[in-house]
Amino acid sequence: MNDNNKKNNNTSGLAIGMCIGIAIGTAVGVATKNIGLWLPIGLSIGVALGFAIGHNSDNNGDDETDGQE
Repeated sequence: MNDNNKKNNNTSGLAIGMCIGIAIGTAVGVATKNIGLWLPIGLSIGVALGFAIGHNSDNNGDDETDGQE
C-alpha cells in the first residue's frame, strides 16, 4: 500500500509540473512569437520540476528510515 502512495505522489507531482511548464512555455512562446520553440522547452522544464516535486514529497515521509536498512 505504501508503494502505491509513493507512485501516486510522483505521478501527481509530474502532472502538476507538466501543467506549469506548458503554461509558462506557452506564455513565453506567445510573447516571443515562437511558440513552436518554447512549448517543448516549457514542457521539458515542467517535467523536471514535476519530477523534483514528486521526489521531494517521497522523501518527506521517510525521515526516520533514511540511511538505515
